[in-house]
Amino acid sequence: MKAVVFHKPGDMRVDDVAAPKIEQEEDVILRVTATAICGSDLHIYNGFFPQLKPLVMGHEFMGIVEEVGRGVTKLAKGDRVVVPFPIACGSCFFCQHDLPGHCEHSNPEKYGPEGGLMKDKGGGLFGYTDLYGGYSGGQAQYVRVPYANFGPRKISSELADDQVLFLTDIFPTGYSAVDWAGIKGGETVAVFGCGPVGLMAMKSAWLRGAARVIGVDLQNYRLEMARRSARAETFNLAEEDAVEAIRELTDGRGADVCIDAVGMEADRTLLDRVSNVIHAQMGSIKALELSISAVRRGGVVSVVGVYGLPYDNFPLGQIFDKGIALFFGQAPVQKHIDALIKHVEQGDIQLDDIITHRLPLAEAPHGYAIFNKKEDNCVKVVLQP
Repeated sequence: MKAVVFHKPGDMRVDDVAAPKIEQEEDVILRVTATAICGSDLHIYNGFFPQLKPLVMGHEFMGIVEEVGRGVTKLAKGDRVVVPFPIACGSCFFCQHDLPGHCEHSNPEKYGPEGGLMKDKGGGLFGYTDLYGGYSGGQAQYVRVPYANFGPRKISSELADDQVLFLTDIFPTGYSAVDWAGIKGGETVAVFGCGPVGLMAMKSAWLRGAARVIGVDLQNYRLEMARRSARAETFNLAEEDAVEAIRELTDGRGADVCIDAVGMEADRTLLDRVSNVIHAQMGSIKALELSISAVRRGGVVSVVGVYGLPYDNFPLGQIFDKGIALFFGQAPVQKHIDALIKHVEQGDIQLDDIITHRLPLAEAPHGYAIFNKKEDNCVKVVLQP
């Protein structure tokens, strides 16, 4: 079959690889009908997460069940499903506590309680390095889906692939940032990063009753998407002091909730790059620092942008003085997905209006390149195998 394979940083290829087979009794084999390139994929593409051998990429995918293991009771051949990106058993302590990203069984070689750099990691993830189980991802014609009684969700034939594909990751991830903040209605929510996850966080903030939604970014085309798709007020960091602007809109206090939807690949200054060398760091915590500054005292900062390393000069004193609550982590997709499917079915939210590029799988390397370089006004790439 054809699949998008990571070979080394900056080198994605569409290769011929062996088709997947049933390995465990709760596996299914899925014929992929739609998949997407995620901002998290760029962390591997750019070498922020190490991967020493070729890996089939992709954790946002859906398709048709082609084959089922003998232990699969909830799916049958021909079912059309979306697949949450965390690989989770459904029966361990963490799965039973709605924390599928911490599954004790899906990443047996690297799993542990510490959350270290190269070991003691969380549960398995599709197409996300050997640190998270080494599972082949769904940027392919076919993919093996473990624990199929717990993860995949059937989708109505009345909904097109584009309408539901993002239930696999970016919609639940944006929604989780809002949910962690405990939004009840009437809040001002500022989202740093107007990429796909940030846009979904803005949409989710409206869904939960926010009174005001603000998007902050450096790219005008992404800010325009935030205004059009997520009905957000926007500020361009390259042109104005977004933190002061947010305070001016909130009687000097700051936003009730700030969401970091950027993570460690925020744009870096020369001083940031020098600091990285001195402190053996990669990337930046600039988006997190801005969120901590822009949030009001006693507010909440939710972090769904990915961070993989420790950072020098973490603003712990500022966090303490302002009494900020912080939430970090992978989205618990299986916790929210059923309710989110209903929102899509009822027309409460539109997901596919952020797609800017639809490409055949064969053009995936081009899709990675323009998404990574922020070229051609690329916000979201969907691949069709």
